[in-house]
Amino acid sequence: MKTSFCALLYEREIRRADIYLSAIFKDKSRTYIQRLIEKELITVNGKIITKNDKIRKWDIIEIVFETDKMTIDEENIPLDIVFENDDFAIINKNPWINVHPVPWFGGNSWTLVNALLYHMKGLSVIWWVERPWIVHRLDKDTSGLLIIAKNDRTMHTIQVHMNKRRVQKTYLALVCGIIKDKEWYIESYIWRDKIDRKIMTVKDPVNPKLAKTKFKVLGYFQNKFTFVEVDLLTGRTHQIRVHFASIGFPIVGDKTYGIKKINEEIFTEFGLTRQFLHAYKIGFELFGKEYNFTWELKKDLQFIWNLIKEL
Repeated sequence: MKTSFCALLYEREIRRADIYLSAIFKDKSRTYIQRLIEKELITVNGKIITKNDKIRKWDIIEIVFETDKMTIDEENIPLDIVFENDDFAIINKNPWINVHPVPWFGGNSWTLVNALLYHMKGLSVIWWVERPWIVHRLDKDTSGLLIIAKNDRTMHTIQVHMNKRRVQKTYLALVCGIIKDKEWYIESYIWRDKIDRKIMTVKDPVNPKLAKTKFKVLGYFQNKFTFVEVDLLTGRTHQIRVHFASIGFPIVGDKTYGIKKINEEIFTEFGLTRQFLHAYKIGFELFGKEYNFTWELKKDLQFIWNLIKEL
């Protein structure tokens, strides 16, 4: 449901967006309003806002309210469980599967949440998040390690660690081109492109968010590709893919930010149908105990990695 209205404030009155809107819509919590803001469902004078943006007299506000929740069914989807205890599980996510349901046709089927409902009976209800048990995400075509929270206590604790950058996430990637420097650090502002909202950009993004990535070179392949280990220091959408594309070394197989000709060549020669990006290592502390997990590449990526190791 969409609604628009004009802000009726005193001439010099200024109100923070989330506070003002939760006061206007008394049946909606501030957390709910903030979620709409984070999903870019609220605009002021045609511009997407953040919760800290200010509302002034005569501002035109447009809100798209979320309505019905999708029904999520359990599905017998293959699930690679690396580790599991009473508090959390570590999943080695397969490619070509969404982590959580998405709000378009067919988007509530064949997701990691559907698989969790089938394979992990008795999961606790997590009341305060709309993507149950999902602590963090991977892109649909990215494989690798994910933390699954099995109760509220774990969800809250790990998300606090995430916000404080206390969860180490390391990826393996194959990129186009030869990177001569053995170690790099990339820092830039990232968010949605002004023209195409489905993609992220470092070039004048809407509501930019700081993103930090560091990586080191592990080897080379065919004198035209570089194999890298990537440490994700922040967790922005498409961060690794956008950052490597921004410095001229896009991820091999990336259909959105990559090089079409090279993607076609790598498909013809090796059958690779997705981006060469895998979350292979994750580490964190939980309830006084340290956990560190390292897991191998998926088969489609391992084939190419074996060829690199032979060089």
